[in-house]
Amino acid sequence: MSEENPCPKCNSPYPYPDGSLWICPECSFEFNPEHNASSNNAILDANGNELNDGDTVTVIKDLKVKGASNPIKVGTKVKNIKLNPDSGDGHNINCKIDGFGQMGLKSEFVKKV
Repeated sequence: MSEENPCPKCNSPYPYPDGSLWICPECSFEFNPEHNASSNNAILDANGNELNDGDTVTVIKDLKVKGASNPIKVGTKVKNIKLNPDSGDGHNINCKIDGFGQMGLKSEFVKKV
């Protein structure tokens, strides 16, 4: 248990160290407390890496899209993302995906390339 390193995602006081990362047992979020301390408002990918405008990311799970007959498949590369930290619905990445067009993604479903 670690009160000095609460989970940045769910604010749980129970993360534990595993190598260079810490893991939250409540939400399964992995993070580096030294990296997160310097950038509290940073948008992080599924692995805890900080995302920036213009990055390329990969989708880590099939994502259903309203109005589309096919989902966005695992491994789909998304280039030149734009971050939207003020998004109220949690879709904090704006991007254009071939075959789907302009859309918003949640950072928890992508990893930085």
